[in-house]
Amino acid sequence: MEVEHRQKEKRRRRRCVIVGVAVVLLVITVLSLGLGLGLRREKHQIKPVFLSRCEKFSGNNCQKIWDAFQQAYVNQDPCKVPVEAYDPLIAAAPFKSECNRMLFWSKTKDVVHDFTEKKDCFITLEDTLLGSVLDGLTWCGKEGSSDTFTTGCPGWTDCENNPVRSFWNRASAAFAEAACGAVTVMLNGSIATPFHPASIFASIEVKKLNATRAKNLNVVLVTDEHIVANCTNPSLKDLKKELDKGIKYNCEEVPQSQIEACASNPMAPCGTCW
Repeated sequence: MEVEHRQKEKRRRRRCVIVGVAVVLLVITVLSLGLGLGLRREKHQIKPVFLSRCEKFSGNNCQKIWDAFQQAYVNQDPCKVPVEAYDPLIAAAPFKSECNRMLFWSKTKDVVHDFTEKKDCFITLEDTLLGSVLDGLTWCGKEGSSDTFTTGCPGWTDCENNPVRSFWNRASAAFAEAACGAVTVMLNGSIATPFHPASIFASIEVKKLNATRAKNLNVVLVTDEHIVANCTNPSLKDLKKELDKGIKYNCEEVPQSQIEACASNPMAPCGTCW
């Protein structure tokens, strides 16, 4: 009887071990599938966002624009995507010249976009098809993969030729090249160097303004109670020197509160905001 009891106990323990192993394997499999599905969703979540934003702009082949976008970085080292890689994308969705309405900015993004959302006076890069579609998104590819990833991508300063940075540099250049008539830029009067040489506006956009198209550059120096810089700031003198010969320069110090009040007043003409 004792031998039989021991054998039954061994068989019971063996069954418990087998069941335990099976449960562990099942848990691992479920987690693996879950993580795998999560990665797959993560890889492709940018496409529906891209297409839905694109479709808000009528008259465009959004699938064609998506294909041109993807070709710039898929199957590429995410730190080796040059600005030229986006040339086909710019060709697929070129920037339209909006004379007297094109607005640039540096360190004033919130003020600028609050203004353009409330008042149809100016157009920023982020208001265009490509700028609107990709604003706030992160993406990259990987060598040996045809997928688009939104995690594990290099940050803006991790490497110079990362997909996001290269896109915005290329798009900024194209947007500035299309500028015509009176061009406006909002700069920050609460910092020591409103026209900073490392900014996209200074390093790319100003250099692309062409006097055959752009006739004036109007600087709106946005100030608050902590005024650090005014229109006599040395960096703004550098800006004036950087302009293509023939582009007239003008600078105005405008309180942020005045811009916000004008933006919120539907009856205020655009020309009265500064």
